Amino acid sequence: MSVVSDLRVLLRLRDFRRLLAVRLLSQGADGVYQVALAAYVVFSPEKQASAASIASAMAVLLLPYSLVGPFAGVLLDRWRRRQVFFYGNLLRGLLAGATALLMVSDVPDWLFYVSALCVTAVNRFVLSGLSASLPHVVDTERLVLANSLSPTAGTLAATVGGGLAFAERLAVSDSNASVVLLGAALYLCAGLTSLTMAPELLGPDRVPAPRPLGTVLVRTTRELLTGVRHLAGPERREAAWALFTMTVMRFCYGALLVLLLMLCRYTLSSNPDEGLRLLGLALGVSGAGFFTAAVVTPWAAGRLGPGRWIVVCASSAAFLEPALGLSFTTGPLMAAAFFLGLFTQGAKISTDTIVQSSVDDAFRGRIFSVYDVLFNVAFVGAAGVAALMLPPDGRSAVLVVLVALVYAAVAAVMARFACR
Repeated sequence: MSVVSDLRVLLRLRDFRRLLAVRLLSQGADGVYQVALAAYVVFSPEKQASAASIASAMAVLLLPYSLVGPFAGVLLDRWRRRQVFFYGNLLRGLLAGATALLMVSDVPDWLFYVSALCVTAVNRFVLSGLSASLPHVVDTERLVLANSLSPTAGTLAATVGGGLAFAERLAVSDSNASVVLLGAALYLCAGLTSLTMAPELLGPDRVPAPRPLGTVLVRTTRELLTGVRHLAGPERREAAWALFTMTVMRFCYGALLVLLLMLCRYTLSSNPDEGLRLLGLALGVSGAGFFTAAVVTPWAAGRLGPGRWIVVCASSAAFLEPALGLSFTTGPLMAAAFFLGLFTQGAKISTDTIVQSSVDDAFRGRIFSVYDVLFNVAFVGAAGVAALMLPPDGRSAVLVVLVALVYAAVAAVMARFACR
C-alpha cells in the first residue's frame, strides 16, 4: 500500500506530471517513428532484408552519434534542460517530416539514413535530459519510485506509439510516410508541452556564460574527462559497475531483437504483413513486461537493494531465455519477450537509480549521455554479432545459448560486487 500511496503523491506533484507528459509524448513519437523505420527497412515487400542489412542500418543510425555523444552530455550540462526539450522536439518534428518526404521520393537510401540519423541524434539529448531532470521534480525518498514510473511509462508510451504505428500501417494506410508524419505531430506536441514548465526549473543548477565555439569544444573535452574521473571515484564504483552491467544486458537485448526480427520476417510468418503483425504482438507483450517491472522493482529493489535486484534480473534472464527461445515457436517466444522486458527494464530502473543517487547534479547530463552512447555501441555490436551468426531464417541455437551465457556472466560479476 505504501507504493500506491507514494505513487499518488508523485502524481500530485505538478512539475513531475508535466515532465512525465513530455516524456510520454516524446517517447510515444519515438515508438511511432521507429516502427515506421523498421517497416520500411525490414518489412517492405520489395526489400529482402537480411541480418546484415539490419545490422548495417543500426550502425548507420547509431554509430555516428556514438562518436560525438560524450560531448552531448557536457553541452546538456550547459543548457537549460527545458529548452532542450522544446527545441529538440521541434527539430525532431521537422526532421521526421523530411524523412517522410524522402520515403516517397526516388532518392538514394543514404539520404534517408542521414535524415533518420539526425532524428536519433537529437533524441539522445532529450532522453538524457529527461533522466537528468528527474531529481529536480521529485524528492530523494521517492526517487526509486519515480525511476520506476517515469522511464517505464516512457517505454510503455513508446510501445503504445508503436501500436498506433502498426494500426495505421496495417488498417488505415500502407504508407510508411504517413506513419512518420504521425510521429512528427507527436514530437511537436511534446515540444509545446515542455513550455508549461519554467525555463530554470529542470536545471542545471549553474549555467556557464556563453563562450566562443572553439573554447567550448576544448572545455568540453576537459569537462568530459572530469566527468569520467568523477564516475571512476571509489564512492561511485557501484554506479560504474551498474553501467557496465546494463551495457552488457543491452548487448544481449540487441542480439535477441535482430533474431526476433528475422524470425518474424521469414520463419514465423508467410508474408511481410503477417510478420509485421507478429512483431507488433511481441512488442506489446514486451511492453507488458516493462509495466510489470515498474510495479515489482520498487518493492524488490527496496528489499534487496538495486545492485542485488540487477543480479536477480540477469540470472533469471540467463535461465529463461534459452528455456523459452530454443523452440523457435510463437508461444514460447512471446513468453520470452515478456520476461526479457521485465528483467531488462527492472535492471535499467535500478541502474538509473544508482547513477542518479551516486553522481552529482553537475555531472548527471554528461554521465547519462555516456550511458546512452554505451547503449548504442552495445546495440550495434550485438547486431553485428547476430549478422555473423544468424542463418537466413533467423534460427540460431548457438546465438541463443551464447546470450544466455553472457547473462549468466553478468549476474556472477555483479553478484560478486554486491557481496563486497
